[in-house]
Amino acid sequence: MVSFKALLQKFDKKGEKTGWTYFEIPTHIANELNPNVRTSYRVKGKLDDHVIKLTALIPMGEGSFIIPVNADMRRGIRKKEGASIEVELEIDTDPLPQSADMLACLEDEPIALAYFNKLPVSHQNYYSKWIESAKTIETKTKRISMMIKGMVMGLDYGQTLRYFRDLEK
Repeated sequence: MVSFKALLQKFDKKGEKTGWTYFEIPTHIANELNPNVRTSYRVKGKLDDHVIKLTALIPMGEGSFIIPVNADMRRGIRKKEGASIEVELEIDTDPLPQSADMLACLEDEPIALAYFNKLPVSHQNYYSKWIESAKTIETKTKRISMMIKGMVMGLDYGQTLRYFRDLEK
């Protein structure tokens, strides 16, 4: 585990990161945490006394990273841009939780389940996040249905979305 102080910052105009609140993980601290890794990886720990998990470091070049501080984190630490925070981080190797609804529906369709089980874990997690990010039960149900039908047809995620988009035209 690494511990350090960080300053909450906010991107002005930075492409898709415009307006994000974040803090930097300098190269020397990133190397202490996960030596010579320059790609995104998950961490867990604390920001002040607020526990974080399932949080990804985003590479910013030259070996440094940032962690975006979302609204839940900001409420948890009760701080905003310009404030100093105490950071404790360690690599998060815990398995990502899968959508229980998605897994239950896959059990009812063996062909889709077999397809799903052959996917890399990162792809399985992508489907799960997509399904769980639905704001209504109707959208969640539609996404599960699309995923299962697409898997039965042997389509990957992108192909599935295109297939069902084209059907709606």
